[in-house]
Amino acid sequence: MAGRRLILLLAVAAAAFLASASGGRAGKSAQFDLLRLGWGSLAEQALHDRYRMATIAARLRLSAAGAPAAAERRRTRETAAGSDAAAAFAMPLGSGAYTGIGQYFVRFRVGTPAQPFLLVADTGSDLTWVKCRRPGPGNSSSSAAVAGRAFRPERSRTWAPISCASDTCVKSLPFSLVTCPTPGTACAYDYRYKDGSAALGTVGTESATIALSGPAVKKAKLKGLVLGCSTSYSGPSFEASDGVLSLGYSDISFSSHAASRFAGRFSYCLVDHLSPRNATSYLTFGPNPAVSPASSSCPRAPRARDTPLVLDTRMRPFYDVSVKAISVAGEFLRIPRAVWDVDAGGGVILDSGTSLTVLAKPAYRAVVAALDKRLAGLPRVTMDPFDYCYNWTSPSIDDVVDLPKLAVHFAGSARLEPPGKSYVIDAAPGVKCIGVQEGPWPGISVIGNILQQEHLWEFDLKNRRLRFKRSRCTH
Repeated sequence: MAGRRLILLLAVAAAAFLASASGGRAGKSAQFDLLRLGWGSLAEQALHDRYRMATIAARLRLSAAGAPAAAERRRTRETAAGSDAAAAFAMPLGSGAYTGIGQYFVRFRVGTPAQPFLLVADTGSDLTWVKCRRPGPGNSSSSAAVAGRAFRPERSRTWAPISCASDTCVKSLPFSLVTCPTPGTACAYDYRYKDGSAALGTVGTESATIALSGPAVKKAKLKGLVLGCSTSYSGPSFEASDGVLSLGYSDISFSSHAASRFAGRFSYCLVDHLSPRNATSYLTFGPNPAVSPASSSCPRAPRARDTPLVLDTRMRPFYDVSVKAISVAGEFLRIPRAVWDVDAGGGVILDSGTSLTVLAKPAYRAVVAALDKRLAGLPRVTMDPFDYCYNWTSPSIDDVVDLPKLAVHFAGSARLEPPGKSYVIDAAPGVKCIGVQEGPWPGISVIGNILQQEHLWEFDLKNRRLRFKRSRCTH
């Protein structure tokens, strides 16, 4: 396969704190800027997305097998918000290359004293883990560990191993090993990824150092974080990161743990993937005034659109949403309802780890046919991995081609209307392609991060709502 593709490599630029929308009340949020740093090939991204889709399918099969008990545990945790529920915090996000594939990274400090790491921030992961080094033989090396970015649990005063006989190990950790010689043995895990990467280690509880927003920035400890200590790791997925920060919907994820204390929500906003290098994106933990239903700082500003965040236990740890239809140029496409229905073998998730939107076969064919019909006057060209690409070399072609408007219709009348450049994407100089990939049917569809760009997304876990609005993602 050939082609070109923007890699989303992100680095911390600066931190800017948002003022509360109601002025002085609790609920302030912290916001950190991100920069894009590099480019990569479409072929690499498509391959990564295929591995990602295979991993998602495997996880969903696992989740479906143990959904009922997990649902009750999860619901109990969500309602225990505590006295600090209106506060907020954020962590700096940084750059790194996840095997040359576009991902988002966060600078994360764990342990006492705190040790800094560069982790992949992933809405599809449930276990936060870091590369680890213990005394003695048996550790596999990597470039990160050799350079010194390895967690040393014996040097942390707050590290506490989790027993292999605990509920956390037996019921909440999906890849824990069944071996448990004694109750005092640490819980072990073996994560395997579809691209051949692997991470093996043991699980404990640890403290993370976070920055709280307010009149003055303060640091605080978030205690009781479930953390994996990976003493063996291999494969391309972890060449340039120190591990994974779990933002998935799970009893043990970082987002779940943080939600129990910080208002139950987080948000992010991604700039156009073709914007200048100094353009910024950001990630926020806690209430975000820009999408708050009670925001009154700018009455004329467009309100955020709101739809249920379904959180079906069969879809864990992914964030599933209720899609009702897709329209092109105002015409609703004939797509079987089963494509959007989890009970019928379909469903839709939002995923930060998948760049190109993937639609189950019936939806894919309907969407590309409708778009291609309205681009029929353009010369077709061949470019892997896409099925529909066009010669876009004429200087005036953008003036004569009126891109048909694509809209994703969610439950509750919420409607995502991405800019045309998010679904008819620049693939090479003078070439644009319909930036959607075909997925298997039966199977789920994934709204990738390119289609999410230039929108602010808030995941309100406590109230099970997804809010989004068009934004340039700048301050």
